[in-house]
Amino acid sequence: MTTSVETATGVKKTMVLNMGPQHPSTHGVLRILLELDGETVLKAVPDVGYLHTGIEKSCEDKTYSQATTLTDRMDYLNPLGNNLVYALAVEKLLGLEVPKRAQYIRVMMVELQRISSHLVWLGTHAIDLGAMSVFLYCFREREEILKLFELFAGQRMMTSYIRIGGVALEPPAGWRDRVGKFLGMMPSRIDEYEALLTENRIWMARTKGVGVIKLEDAIAYSMTGPTLRAAGLAYDNRKVFPYSSYEEFDFSVPTRTDSDCFARYMLRIAEMRESLKIVKQAMEKISDSGPIKSEAAGIIPPQREKMKTEMEALIYHFKIFTEGFSPAPGEAYVTIESPRGELGCFIASDGSAKPLRCHFRSPSFINLQALPMIVEGQIIADVVACIGTIDIVLGDVDR
Repeated sequence: MTTSVETATGVKKTMVLNMGPQHPSTHGVLRILLELDGETVLKAVPDVGYLHTGIEKSCEDKTYSQATTLTDRMDYLNPLGNNLVYALAVEKLLGLEVPKRAQYIRVMMVELQRISSHLVWLGTHAIDLGAMSVFLYCFREREEILKLFELFAGQRMMTSYIRIGGVALEPPAGWRDRVGKFLGMMPSRIDEYEALLTENRIWMARTKGVGVIKLEDAIAYSMTGPTLRAAGLAYDNRKVFPYSSYEEFDFSVPTRTDSDCFARYMLRIAEMRESLKIVKQAMEKISDSGPIKSEAAGIIPPQREKMKTEMEALIYHFKIFTEGFSPAPGEAYVTIESPRGELGCFIASDGSAKPLRCHFRSPSFINLQALPMIVEGQIIADVVACIGTIDIVLGDVDR
């Protein structure tokens, strides 16, 4: 479609182009209306909603425990993080204290999930810009993380491993060797990615000075996560509002100041290295024995051994899975640091066994609103790079 705009030199014709919703470089079913002067973007309007699943409303039709499985399917590159923020919100509502051992296991799992998410981001972003090999290498390493998830939870992606009150299962036999092997292998693989990309002339030409957003604008748009930290602000929920014992871990919050696509790339590379440090510390903190769930009769399912030998435990088990539990009326809000930024969960209870209201603050949705400012004045090919470095997941945008 062509349109006309008034300029200082007269009337100029522009073109309005649909990018998506099926375009692979939009990283999902995202439609962007681009108004173009030749190849230069004058205006961009994101059109979301094509992947809307109604997950928040579905949570309100499930018991608190049943809704856990729905959270896996929002940001499908961060299922364990979604489990965690939901579990923390319900635990806050209930006033539950989670055992330290379970907290450390949670930290280890969500940091492995962060690395996995960044690998998918780097691989898909690289192939968008023409770097085929990096895509293959990133998915090679991600496969090793998915094998670890399968080892712990019996499921590669939608694990539902983090549950209200703790985690679903004891760490399996041999887990330390398997995780340790991954930690020993991964730093050299990250070095490989950098050797291929960081000083590559084509990569630098496609990313340096492209998609710049000023820090004050990023703050005004409520952006969080790597996109904000690449603009210079060291804001990370793991440091600012520690949860799950993150205050006991020693790690840095990487920042950059260029706030372009290259800076966002370098920042996520640094974040993967920091996550490896956290996973190593978590391994050292996790003892070989101890509780992995809170003790709360009528809320947390009893141990299977007790269920088989004690009638009271069997009754609690039956009632929890058939009727659920009913928190006192009230509300709770919790935030965590997802791979994409600040992920929040709001839960309201009316005293019944199902949430009165369940709402998630998804970082992909918030960060996406800054795309029109970031791509204005860029060319079409740069729009692809900008979408990639914002790192949106459409399941997280639409929910």
